[in-house]
Amino acid sequence: MDIAIVIIVALGASILTFFSGFGLGTILTPAFLLFFPPEIAVAATAIVHFLNNLFKLTLIGSHVNWKVVLRFGLPAIVGAFIGAKLLSNLADFDRAIQMGSLETSFLNVVLGVLILLFALVELLPGLKDIHLDKKWLVPGGLLSGFFGGLSGHQGALRSAFLIKLNLSKEQFVASGIMIACMIDSIRITSYATSFDFSSFDSLIYLVVIATLAAFAGAIAGKYLLKKVTISLLQNVVGFLMIAIAALLILGII
Repeated sequence: MDIAIVIIVALGASILTFFSGFGLGTILTPAFLLFFPPEIAVAATAIVHFLNNLFKLTLIGSHVNWKVVLRFGLPAIVGAFIGAKLLSNLADFDRAIQMGSLETSFLNVVLGVLILLFALVELLPGLKDIHLDKKWLVPGGLLSGFFGGLSGHQGALRSAFLIKLNLSKEQFVASGIMIACMIDSIRITSYATSFDFSSFDSLIYLVVIATLAAFAGAIAGKYLLKKVTISLLQNVVGFLMIAIAALLILGII
């Protein structure tokens, strides 16, 4: 039953993330927590995330906007390295926050509030059509990469910045995928040198299963992308960000 959950989550989240630029890592990590401690679950999710994004590049990589990728992605690499190193130092640390019958963490609350603020900017009528100056790509990349390295939650913040750059829907998707690959390559390297995976015999098996399910979701996502407008894409990103923010703040994911 647990393996079926991983397959269903990887497939469904991969379809969602093809449009929004985020979701797979955020949703798959809790599924891997059924099998592994938090730091190993984050690392396993990063591997699936990376392999799936490489696969998606074969489907839509020709639409990458390299100017955006370099200005956002290079700072994101720096942020990812810092975040991944911090995760290795905090692997045994967890500051819990009790919210009634639910328990969350300080990191979840901070990240959830940030995502919620970006989501409101995306959805409020007076702010929805604002386009960010490209000078914000550097701090945006640092912030997205840092949280990607620390907790795997990189995509929502990245999408919040990229969706404001007046890119076509294909450029938005492809550029986000390329940046995610850059961040994943750094954090996986850091995880590999920081964590001991030898005692987790089922790791490779589950990663392969989740990756194949995510591939299937990516193929479905490419087909559905043809039917999506940039306005609908903005709304999907905004509402998904609100949902992810709420689940993070409440400690559900």
